[in-house]
Amino acid sequence: MNETDRLPDIQRIFLIGPMGSGKTTVGRRLARRLGLDFLDLDHELQKRCGVEVAVIFDIEGEAGFRQRESALLDELTRKDRLVLATGGGSVLAADNRRILAERGLVVYLRTSVDQQLRRLERDKQRPLLQAPDRRRRLTEMAEARNPMYEACADLVVDSASISPLAMARTVEQAVREHCNEARAS
Repeated sequence: MNETDRLPDIQRIFLIGPMGSGKTTVGRRLARRLGLDFLDLDHELQKRCGVEVAVIFDIEGEAGFRQRESALLDELTRKDRLVLATGGGSVLAADNRRILAERGLVVYLRTSVDQQLRRLERDKQRPLLQAPDRRRRLTEMAEARNPMYEACADLVVDSASISPLAMARTVEQAVREHCNEARAS
């Protein structure tokens, strides 16, 4: 990697977007490409609690889960040299959106409900996806959350139906272009 390939002072990249947008899969590859560490907010929460997210929802409800999520988001967004895949609902709290915007580069992986349905068709783990009509549930969530993702994001990258590695390259290119534009201004 030569001097022009290096990202200028990017210490933290936060991936936001709905479930099934590729935050974890793409984030892992993006971090590797950029020489940064990778963490997934939900996975870290599960590790610390010793149970799956679904169990936290069952015991504490969504409000309890969101409280834990916010506390961990506050902690993890302080780490340097990090790509962080956030949970789809992380943007629901105004404080979380503020923290993300203030502490790093926020990249929204925008995806369609159709893509989500395809990617999540076998998923039985996500509590908010356990609904008789998944399309309706995902559409309602998109209508509520997409404006928050848009408002919070420094960059919006459409989550295409391409390989995770190709998607990571697309995100990396968008991040580099954003950094070059910021450097030029």
